[in-house]
Formats: sequence, structure tokens, C-alpha cells
Amino acid sequence: MFKNKAMELGEKLLPAFNTPTGIPRGVINLGSGTSWSWGWASAGSSILAEFGTLHLEFVHLTELSKDPIYTEKVMNIRKLLNKIEKPHGLYPNFLSPVSGNWVQHHVSIGGLGDSFYEYLIKSYLMSDKTDEDAKKMYYSALEAIEVNLVQKSPGGLTYLAEWRGGILDHKMGHLACFSGGMIGIGADDGAPEKRQHYLDLAAEITHTCHESYSRSTTKLGPEAFRFDSGAEATATRLSDRYYILRPEVIESYMYMWRLTHDPKYREWGWEAVEALEQHCRVESGFSGIRDVYTMTVSHDNMQQSFFLSETLKYLYLLFSDDDLLPLEDWVFNTEAHPLPIIRKSCLQDEATPDKT
Repeated sequence: MFKNKAMELGEKLLPAFNTPTGIPRGVINLGSGTSWSWGWASAGSSILAEFGTLHLEFVHLTELSKDPIYTEKVMNIRKLLNKIEKPHGLYPNFLSPVSGNWVQHHVSIGGLGDSFYEYLIKSYLMSDKTDEDAKKMYYSALEAIEVNLVQKSPGGLTYLAEWRGGILDHKMGHLACFSGGMIGIGADDGAPEKRQHYLDLAAEITHTCHESYSRSTTKLGPEAFRFDSGAEATATRLSDRYYILRPEVIESYMYMWRLTHDPKYREWGWEAVEALEQHCRVESGFSGIRDVYTMTVSHDNMQQSFFLSETLKYLYLLFSDDDLLPLEDWVFNTEAHPLPIIRKSCLQDEATPDKT
């Protein structure tokens, strides 16, 4: 039943790709098949994190349905992205599905950009390390990120700035904190001389994200934190002080624990558990809070769906043995749903049963 539903839904999504470039529009009416772009997206553009975060699911849909159309749709997107000019090797967040050109030169590893990068390295891992194209795109993007966005604060914290048409905005969003885990899981397949460097970078970013938690009164991190005008890993704007049960920091703890087994990642995870219990637990579940810098808690009365699918799952995995959903057998999609790595060797064994 679930397989049929997945295939039915995949089919319903296909009309969104009917654009001059094959880049799907952001919203689709599943009844009529009409699709359009978000009203707030500049000049009717599609968003990098949306059209760039289909790969794992669509390749898996092809696997389930044996219909190549889903893989073709996402490979098409990749071909276009490979072909067009990228400012300093970076991928801006907005692209026109009509012209295939970038609409604004805003680059972020946080919201609007984030999971596009994550899906490049995860596509490579999910393909049992055969998708060389995804691997190449990932390491080139990472190189551009290192050259242009990775910064060191006066206090020695490594962070990822945002890039607005060549001008750096020294702010890091909570959403960008997934990147510690991403750089960590990609470290092993980088050039041999860079592997340790990537693992160190992953640890430094994860440490910075932990600092955004430990420097708040509640020990939960704000939605965005800054590194300018004397600020270090703290939110300076009232509008950035909220925490809505987001998982990204804990996600990086989980990956870094699996990769290094350094006990500090479990200690940091436990701090988060205690803070969630103290500040976010309400009678009927958990709620986001409006200001992480005050002990007078103001709940937003919302339990986001990613709290269950990601925040709690990553905490559970952080404190579980490594053989529960081992990283060599499973890839987590951007909402922490596990997808299997289909081993080419297993498929060969199936074809020649006399071997087993």
C-alpha cells in the first residue's frame, strides 16, 4: 500500500517539471496538475533548496517503480546546474524556471540553499559511491564555500557567512548548522590530503553551533546568530531570538558522534534534552519558545512536525549503538527519513543465485 501511494504521489508531482528548463515550480495543485512559483520568491523563481532536494526520493522512486522518469527529472536539473555560470563557483538561492538564469545573487548554506548541498554528497553515498557526478559537484561547491563563506570570528569560532552579491553578511542561521554533519559524512571521500581537514572543519562548525546554544540563557539556540558589532554566536535582533524545536544542531552532534565517538557530542546532546524538557515541554507535547535569552518562557504553542521526525530521532540515534540504522547502510533524507543504500554487489548476487 505504501509503495503504491508513494508511486501515486510521485506521478502527481511530475507536472511541476513542465517548464521551459525542466526546473520544477515550487507549488503544485495535485488535483489539476497546475503549478506555480511562491508569491514571495523573487521574479517567479524556483528555490535552490526545493528543486535541489528531490534527488534521493526521486531516485528511490525509480528504484521502487522501475520507471526511469523520476531519475531523469532530477538528472535534468543537475545537467542545467552544471551548465550555467556560477558566481565564484557558488549556487545562488533563486533560479528562473523559465530562463534558467539566476535571479538574485544571494547565497546561503542556511534557509533557501541548505539541503541542495546535503543532497549532493548524500546522492553519492546512496548510490553506493558510484554517482561520480554528484561527488564532483559536492566537492567543488564545498571548495567555493570554503573560499568565500567560511569565516573565523575574533573569538576563534568558525562560521558560515551568507553572501549577497559579493558582500558578506556575518550571520549564521540555525538551519545552516546541519552543515557540520554534512561536511563530516563527506570527509572520508574527499581527496586523501583533505580528509582530516574536512573532519576538523565539521567539528569546528558543530562547536560554533553548540556555542549558540550554550551562550543563551535557556541553553537552546536562536533562529539566527551573528558575528559582527562585537556579537559572537548570539542573536542581536529580537526577531532572531526564537527556537522552534529545530533539529540541525543535534543532527550534527549525531553525525559527529558516529564519526569520532568523542563523548562531548553526547554531553552536548544531553544538555539539549534537559533544556527541551525544562523550557519546551508543555502539557500535551513540546512547544517552540519566543526568546532563548530569557528564563521567563513564552511558548509559541506549536509543535513542528520536524520535531518528531528529526529532533527526537537524531537524539535517539545519538544515544543508540552505531548498528541502529548504520550510516553504511542508510542515508537520511533532509527530514531524517532513512533511505536504503542499494549495494551494487547485492544486486549482482541476486542475479547469480548460485553464488550465495
